Amino acid sequence: MKFEKKLIIYIVLIILLGFLVKPSFAADQFKWKAQCWVGVTDLAWKSFQRFCNNVNKATNGRLEITPLPAGAVVPAYQMLDAVKSNAIQAMLGGPIYWSGKEPAFALLGDPNGAWRNFQEAEAYFLNYGGLELLKETYRPFNVYPVGVISPGMEVIPSNKCISKVEDFKGIKIRTPHGIPAEFFKRMGASPTILPGSEIYSALEKGIIDATDWSTPSTNYRMGIWEVTKYFNWPGFHSMSTGDFSVNLNEWDKLPDDIKAILELAVRDMAWDIVETAAVDNVVAIKEMKAKGIEVCYWSEEELNKARKIAQGVWEDWSKKNDQSKKVYESLISYLKLIGSIE
Repeated sequence: MKFEKKLIIYIVLIILLGFLVKPSFAADQFKWKAQCWVGVTDLAWKSFQRFCNNVNKATNGRLEITPLPAGAVVPAYQMLDAVKSNAIQAMLGGPIYWSGKEPAFALLGDPNGAWRNFQEAEAYFLNYGGLELLKETYRPFNVYPVGVISPGMEVIPSNKCISKVEDFKGIKIRTPHGIPAEFFKRMGASPTILPGSEIYSALEKGIIDATDWSTPSTNYRMGIWEVTKYFNWPGFHSMSTGDFSVNLNEWDKLPDDIKAILELAVRDMAWDIVETAAVDNVVAIKEMKAKGIEVCYWSEEELNKARKIAQGVWEDWSKKNDQSKKVYESLISYLKLIGSIE
């Protein structure tokens, strides 16, 4: 009986010890909530879901990221504050959204007229110091950008054919705040600041003639073709850079192997978004043409004119603070290197 009593005591102690002392691998388990800047109907949302699932599998469940669509926790423009406070641990958003808090984000997020494709932008961030500048700009907000993505080159749906710079004269165009509004103003247009939710009705009622708004695929899915007659091609004015960013304290907790997995997974997601959009853009353009929407083609000469106007906007934006100047100088150096500007 004494042996049995001792055995029972040992078993109880082992069970209690199991509750008190967790296995070593349990310390490496993390659960994050991550909000996206787009909703569930957007193609980028599907890529974001795949990314979260891939990370879960690649880390054997040690990092579990729950993807949340736009507005699930906070409005898209408040995601930076939500990650900073750790209300959500991560976000797939865009630096351009935070340019009101730090002007340098505008040049990092969408220097209108700069990029011709995602390869150029990604090379800048990964191989020419752009990502380090982005990390530096995010640091005061306690946020760490793991890597960059892009929804693709945007076009301009319009009710007047716009195929050269001078065609913007007198055009009433919807734009967001900041660099885009100033860029189109210098092109000769009259910018009108409207949220995305009001674009359709504004075009339908003739309040605006055109809109600075997303890719052919997104425009088609939103039904913008129903209230416009034209769109420009190739796109040139905007290819915004987004990023997958994490609360800095949460990032610092991760072991090195999970950090490496995240960095690779973000790059995989970036190209998933680009390639998915590329296919859907072809389908969307074909469908819009079939419905009578005309394409206004831009020559390389006119594209270069627009880029020169954009350079003046970048230069003026660089004067807002030291960080903006630093980003501007880096961007100009890179664009000259690859031959985009003289």
